[in-house]
Amino acid sequence: MGLEAGNLKRLIHPELHIDEFKSKLGDDKDICVVSFKVLGKDPALDLVNFVEKGYSWIVDADVSSGEMEDGDYIVFVEMERTPQLPENIMAMMADIMRLTEQELSDWRIRYRSGTSDHEATEESLAAMIPLNPEDYTAKYGDDESEDDTETDQEDISESLNKLRAVSGVTVTHTAPKNDFTEALRIAAGIR
Repeated sequence: MGLEAGNLKRLIHPELHIDEFKSKLGDDKDICVVSFKVLGKDPALDLVNFVEKGYSWIVDADVSSGEMEDGDYIVFVEMERTPQLPENIMAMMADIMRLTEQELSDWRIRYRSGTSDHEATEESLAAMIPLNPEDYTAKYGDDESEDDTETDQEDISESLNKLRAVSGVTVTHTAPKNDFTEALRIAAGIR
């Protein structure tokens, strides 16, 4: 059974986050990740199924492995970073508006870990999102350098924990990296 108009009414928060999460299937310079907060696992799975089957340009869609504190789940939608990306996002959003019976004008669009709201138009999306790998790399650098930084931070954290243990200070363990903890880090402003 497929989703019909209004089936997701009051279940999807009116916020679209773009490039806030890292791609599972490729480099961020090649793949754009958009995400939604959905109340409940079943509606989140319904949304994943809807977008995966509804658009040929969706690379992947998935739901967070665990729920957030408020019972919400995050739905991740991965798309190729192309000049058609703003048009594709707006087409998907138009269909989601029918499922939620919301108005697009009520939605907040956030880019990366920014706190500014953006207008939900193709023009606005085209202005904020790098639409090809070259523009992404020029704006944010190479994905590999980010991975190296994360590894360096993990090495530093591990070294500090060893030093704490040797000196008799209680060792604090860091949370594992998964969709849930990444969502918490982003909510806290830690990217």
